[in-house]
Amino acid sequence: MINKIKDNKLLIQILKFIVVGGIATIIDFAVLYLLKEFIGLNEILANTISFTVSVIYNYIASIKWVFDVDKDKNEKQQFIIFIVFSIIGLGINNLILWICIDKFNIHYLIGKVFATGIVMIFNFITRKKFLE
Repeated sequence: MINKIKDNKLLIQILKFIVVGGIATIIDFAVLYLLKEFIGLNEILANTISFTVSVIYNYIASIKWVFDVDKDKNEKQQFIIFIVFSIIGLGINNLILWICIDKFNIHYLIGKVFATGIVMIFNFITRKKFLE
């Protein structure tokens, strides 16, 4: 019975993570597209900015709605942990995007799909482990 409750709780948490992540992804892709296509920024710079904007939204939504944040931990410490892993995620995201564009001549938005998928898994694992 206890395992069933834990399984349901994890499933609900994963579904919430998907909703928040989906909205963050829409924000990320929209800002990336606008910065690249309308302002003319380089893909990596545009990606860095769009990723940062989506991380801000993601942080607020994750803390408020997705994860059972450990109330005994210092909020400043939790924010620092979140930012450190977000910077690592940005590095992974930019690296994958760069490889897709420069090494495989893949359109930046398709490369961004690959990068987003990998970083999403990284984000869930690290946030679950270090924020709860």
